[in-house]
Formats: sequence, structure tokens, C-alpha cells
Amino acid sequence: MNESEKAHWEARYAERDRIWSGRVNPWLAEVAGPLPPGRALDLGCGEGADALWLAESGWRTLGVDISDTALARATAEAERRGVADQVCFRQMNLSDDFPDGTFDLVSAQFLQSLVRLDRESIFTAAAGAVAPGGVLLIVDHGAAPPWAQHIHDHVFPTVEDVLAGIDVKPGQWERLRAGALEREAVGPEGQQAVLIDNVIVLRRTSLSG
Repeated sequence: MNESEKAHWEARYAERDRIWSGRVNPWLAEVAGPLPPGRALDLGCGEGADALWLAESGWRTLGVDISDTALARATAEAERRGVADQVCFRQMNLSDDFPDGTFDLVSAQFLQSLVRLDRESIFTAAAGAVAPGGVLLIVDHGAAPPWAQHIHDHVFPTVEDVLAGIDVKPGQWERLRAGALEREAVGPEGQQAVLIDNVIVLRRTSLSG
């Protein structure tokens, strides 16, 4: 594992007792809510909000993240909420490794980083981990939030950039959604803003075209 990447995220989580809101990402709730619960994989799960929501919704969930600190918080919250038998967490640098097995839902919510992150290989592996009939959900920032001044010069990948990297073959996948969507959000200091999210929802129809 590249220790500089892990150190970056450990330092990030050391800034406060909780970094993220603790609420499920809205696109995940919208997409997964109507699905019959099965096996779910949450890539870059952070402090576990999405994985815990999935577990509470009946999914057997695996959350993966590079940060031991984030995963310790997620595990403690799973115990507190009584879903420790429904969700487990694993430390992993997804640029170097990927969980075994197949899943009915693979979710990557804002899997973006200012340090090395091999998104193309991760998303290729993520697509390969989706069982027939299962769903791959990828949500990216389409532009920097107004309160993130330090990344305003960052180039954000488009939906088509991501799809090209996944190599979605005709006959194997159904494109349920792929585009830029607006979302109302609140910044760390209470700022109100409308954010742009790139949302990709694909259903695997078969293992071969």
C-alpha cells in the first residue's frame, strides 16, 4: 500500500471526530430504495453512513475504505445501531486491491481524491463485481462546491469519461441513468448551494454479450 495515500486520509479524519454528515447519500437512497435487498458493496465507505443505511434497509453490506480511523467509527456506529451482524467493514486501498465476490449493488459515492486513486481500474473491477441483474451506481462531483476554493482549478471527469473507462459492452448492461443532476446542499459553515452531481446507474443484464 502507498502509505502517503493512507496518511493523507488518516490526517483528514483526524481533523474532527466526524467528517461527514452521517446521512445517506441521496442518490443512493433514491436508486437502492426500490430494489430488493441483497448483497451490497460500498466503495470508499468513509464513516459508514451509506453502508449502515443499506444494512438497516435489509442489505448484507460490505464497506471498504483506506482509513482505519473512518472504519473504526463505522464499526462503532454499526454496533450502536444494532446492525453489526448485517454489515462489515474492511480496510483496503482500492487502487491496489479489490474485494472478492459478486454483489447485487455496487455503489461508489464521490470516489474522488486529491491523492492517487486509480478510478479506471476501480470502476472496471466494480463493474466486474456486479452480479447479473445487479446495479452499478457511480456518483461524482460534476464541479467543485462553492465552499471548496482550493479545488476550483481541478478538472472533473464527465459522465462519458467515466463510461468510456468502464467499457460498458452492448448486450451486457442496461443504462438506467447517466447524466448531470442538480442537488441542493449545505456547506460546512451552513452555506446553501445547488451542486452538480454526475450520476451513472447501470444494470447488468448478462455476463456476456
